[in-house]
Amino acid sequence: MADPDTTLLAALAAVVGDAHVLVDDSDKAPYVSDWRRNYPGAALAVLRPADTGQVSRAVALCAAAGVPVVPQGGNTGLVGGSTPDHTGREVVLSLGRMNAVRRVDPLDNSMTLEAGCTVLAAQQAAAGQGRLFPLSLASEGSATIGGVVSTNAGGEQVLRYGNTRDLTLGVEAVLADGRVLDALTALRKDNTGYDLKQLFIGAEGTLGVVTAATFKLYAMPRKVVTAWAALADAQAAVALLARLAESVGERVTAFELLGRQALDQVLAHPLAGMRDPLPGGYPWAVLFDVSETSACMDPAPAVEEVLALALEDGLALDAALAASGRQAREFWALREHVPEAQRLAGPSIKHDISVPVSRIPDFIEQAGAALERLMPGVRIVCFGHVGDGNLHYNQSPPPGMPEPAFRSREQDVHDVVHGIAARMHGSISAEHGIGRLKQQAFLRHKSPVAVELMSGIKAALDPRNLLNPGRVLPGRN
Repeated sequence: MADPDTTLLAALAAVVGDAHVLVDDSDKAPYVSDWRRNYPGAALAVLRPADTGQVSRAVALCAAAGVPVVPQGGNTGLVGGSTPDHTGREVVLSLGRMNAVRRVDPLDNSMTLEAGCTVLAAQQAAAGQGRLFPLSLASEGSATIGGVVSTNAGGEQVLRYGNTRDLTLGVEAVLADGRVLDALTALRKDNTGYDLKQLFIGAEGTLGVVTAATFKLYAMPRKVVTAWAALADAQAAVALLARLAESVGERVTAFELLGRQALDQVLAHPLAGMRDPLPGGYPWAVLFDVSETSACMDPAPAVEEVLALALEDGLALDAALAASGRQAREFWALREHVPEAQRLAGPSIKHDISVPVSRIPDFIEQAGAALERLMPGVRIVCFGHVGDGNLHYNQSPPPGMPEPAFRSREQDVHDVVHGIAARMHGSISAEHGIGRLKQQAFLRHKSPVAVELMSGIKAALDPRNLLNPGRVLPGRN
C-alpha cells in the first residue's frame, strides 16, 4: 500500500511543480521558524504556489488528506502564528511567489495586489502612479500583503489613514475546502449583506488563505513637517497631540512616543551613527509628522506656532523641526531602530497593548509602579503609536539580574501589564495578533461570548480545523 504522505506530496508536486514542494530539511529551514527563533517547528513539506488556482487545488488536496495547512507570508510575525508546530504533520503554504501587482487605478484610488507582494513593493507601485499606499512598517521590505491583511497590521500612519482593516476594500481568499471566495471589489459602498472580507482581515489564516487584496490609495503628500519634542511626561504628549490636532486637524499623520530608556538603548549601540536630536537627557520624546497634499498650503507655520506655545507654557521642554528630508529620516531612524536596539541590549519581555489615548498616562504610571513592586529596578522600554493608543510596552531586566531569573518572572509581568490594560478597556494585542504567544491571555481577557462566536465562525468555515489549527483559538479535539 502506498504511503499516504508520499501520495499527497506527489499530488501536490503535480499542482505546483516538483521544485516548489520542499521536503529536505535544509530547504525547509527558512520556513519552519519565526525570525526571533521563538517558535521552531517541523513541516511535512513547504509548498510555493504560483497563483490562486494552485493554492486552491493544493488546499483541496490537503483537506482530502486531512493534513493541516499553515499559510505564510514574509514570516515576519511576532506571535508564532505562521510557522508549523513540532509534529511534522503540517504543510506550510508559502505565498512568496505570488507577488504581482495586478492593478493600480489612480482615478479610482485603488490597487489590487497578490498576497506575496511586499509592503515596500506596494508603496513603490502606488508611488509610480502618483499615489500613496500609506501602510508603513519597520518590516515593510519583507512583510507581505497576505500577512498584513491576515494580521490587520497597523504601523506608523494609522492615526491618519487607519490600519489594514480600514485600507482594505476587498479580498480574494481560498477556503478550507479549496473553494475560492472572489471579493476583490474596489467599491466604497456595497450594502448587499454581510461584509465577508472582514472575516479574513485579522484572522491570522485560520478562516481562509488570503491570496490577493484590493486597497485604498491616497494623494501623495506635497509637504511634510517632521518635529521632535522633549517632554517631561506622557501626559504632556497627550496634551500636545490634542493641541496639534486642533490646529492642523487630520494632517497629523504620525505621532510617536519614546521613553528615555528606549532612546538610550538606541544611542548606546553603533546603529548608523545616530545621535540625540536635543540635549539634556529629557524623560520623554515625541516624534510627529504633519503632512499636506495641497500645493497651495504649508502646514509649517501652524506647527511652529503650536510648538512655540507649548514651549512657552512649559508643556514641551525643547523642540526641533527637521530642516531637511535627510534630517527627518534621521529622526525617524531613531524610532525605527528601537526594536533592534533592544534586541542588542539583551533579553526583554514584550507587550503590544492599546488603551484609549486619554488613558495612556494612567497606564504608564500604574504599570510602571506595579512592575517596580514586582521586580525592583526593572527597566521599562516604552515606545509606540500614542496617536492611536498603541504602546509597545517592554521590559529589560534590572542591572545585574541573570537572564534565567528574569525569564522566571515573565508570566507575572504579562499578568500585570495585560491586567491593567484590560481594566482600562484596552487590548492585549493592538497590532501583532494572537498566534500562539498570546492565546492564553486572549482567552483570559476576551469576552466569553466573543470567544464563543469566534469559535462558531471557525467551525462554520473550517469544520475540520485544518487551517492554521491552534493559532488564535485553541485546537479542537
